[in-house]
Amino acid sequence: MRHRPIPGAHGRVRPLSLLGDPVLHGPCADVTDFGPELSALVEDLFATMYAAQGVGLAANQIGVPLRVFVYDCPDDEDVRHLGHVVNPRLVAADGVVIRGPEGCLSLPGLEAGTERYDHAVVEGFTAAGEPVTVHGTGFFARCLQHECDHLAGTVYADRLTGLRHRRLRRRIDRAAWHRAGGRAGT
Repeated sequence: MRHRPIPGAHGRVRPLSLLGDPVLHGPCADVTDFGPELSALVEDLFATMYAAQGVGLAANQIGVPLRVFVYDCPDDEDVRHLGHVVNPRLVAADGVVIRGPEGCLSLPGLEAGTERYDHAVVEGFTAAGEPVTVHGTGFFARCLQHECDHLAGTVYADRLTGLRHRRLRRRIDRAAWHRAGGRAGT
């Protein structure tokens, strides 16, 4: 029996882009080259996500403005979902809207109640160029929507309004990483 390699085992941990870094606030470009550089990027994304103890990571969160994200995320039934999507398109976000705690590796140590649909479908490709469709429910649906937002230049804080937005903004302004600016080494 052959064992699949552990994602990220051959990747390198890269510094995280933090809120305020311009790479997080603009749309990412489509991947056009499905060669070894893309495979290496996916490995680096997994290595960085695991080092930072996240459940998803978009390429622009490590300073690469390309439409790629990885995930290793449970759903609400504790079923593990592991993979990556290149050039993802959120083709469905529906069901019940749930406000739940949401965090982000680019806003370390913070979270806020954010509204997301409890069902999502993402279509795209693997690093080998094969079509892939990913269905998510519950927490995993939240993850898929969150990562697709990143690639469009949106962070979860952008989705907040009113009191929740003001509270998070105050916590961001007090965060040591925000006052230091830039990137976080991991």
